[in-house]
Amino acid sequence: MAFKLRSLALASLTLACLPHFAQAENVKMAFIDPLSGPFAPVGTNILHSWQYIADIANKDKWSPGNTFEIVGFDNKASPQESLTQLQAAIDQGYRYVIQGNGSAAGMALLDAINKHNQRNPGKEVVYINYAAVDPDMTNSKCSFWQYRIDANSDMKMEAMTSFMAKKPDIKKVYIIGQNYSFGHQVTRAAKEYLKRKRPDVQIVGDDLHPIGQVKDFSPYIAKIKASGADTVITGNWGADLALLIKAAKDADLKADFYTYYASTTGVPTAMGPSGADRVKYVGYWNANNEGFVGHEIVDGFKKKYNDDYYTMATYTGLKMLSQAFNQAKSTDPVKVGFAMEGMKVKSLNGDTEMRKTDHQLQQPLYIATWVKVNGKDVKYDQENTGYGWRTDQKIDSYVASQPTSCQMKRPAQ
Repeated sequence: MAFKLRSLALASLTLACLPHFAQAENVKMAFIDPLSGPFAPVGTNILHSWQYIADIANKDKWSPGNTFEIVGFDNKASPQESLTQLQAAIDQGYRYVIQGNGSAAGMALLDAINKHNQRNPGKEVVYINYAAVDPDMTNSKCSFWQYRIDANSDMKMEAMTSFMAKKPDIKKVYIIGQNYSFGHQVTRAAKEYLKRKRPDVQIVGDDLHPIGQVKDFSPYIAKIKASGADTVITGNWGADLALLIKAAKDADLKADFYTYYASTTGVPTAMGPSGADRVKYVGYWNANNEGFVGHEIVDGFKKKYNDDYYTMATYTGLKMLSQAFNQAKSTDPVKVGFAMEGMKVKSLNGDTEMRKTDHQLQQPLYIATWVKVNGKDVKYDQENTGYGWRTDQKIDSYVASQPTSCQMKRPAQ
């Protein structure tokens, strides 16, 4: 009897030391992204990244008493299939959704989640957007239920063109992208921002191609060569970027490439040595950052999956959710949503803030160039190529920050 009383006392003391959650939970999150088809390698890498950070969060008790479980739902890169998978997740009791590969799928999910939450009070779903970067999603289509932890495409273009403006050798620019909302936004922003910062730069071409359908980009590369472009800007990602870079290599195109996603799965292998000193990307992190912050995650991920960790938004997202759970003393999506508004989190790229006005994360950005590993400022390669990303510039949050037209409608607290 005395033993049982001591055990009960210890259990009570343990519970007293934890945040006062209504009920400790295993928080299941549905990752709705391509896990088959041409974009499957990217989707699989990022699913593993979310799961790896979830394991760290659970082990280190980022939210004491709560754990994360992240499960993949294959949307085949299709907006319609995304809706089917969303309904399947909701039917299974998921109240947190993760998505990022494709703004078309992201827009479809956002609209469906808005409608679901309006019709089902008490069963709301939160959408963690880690990479669907169409600016409209935090402007005209902003929603309380969406929290974007990537920089939107206008923010990235602001940073990219500020860097390009200081390069006098850039004279002729060719823009190529995927023919959907994000590709259109990249084209628009590139033209507007270059005209503002470098009116002398000539736009010598502008192409949009079907997403995930082009197998041979050599005709596009031939047009770029014929234009005399010294620089290419592209928002392509996944296989569309890997095949574009491969075609440029095969045609011995000498132009520099300014990209959003050259660090994503498949592209490093397609570039190899031919991309050295010529391919750049703008993003929110680089493994070869100042001080190599996050190196233990990069090392651990490589050891577990024999793959490269590059989607650092996974770290930011789970840090922010954990902090919100702790602050709200709940995992209820409505309470957590309000807790995340205006939240500041120290992530691997520095200080970040979830802007309350539109739920667009404000964070530092990086410009990096593909170079040979040197063991000094470039220690980490990608895809065992012997080449990696050298940080050219870290850009403070305020430089890339953009105004918003969001008029947020919030639920009752």
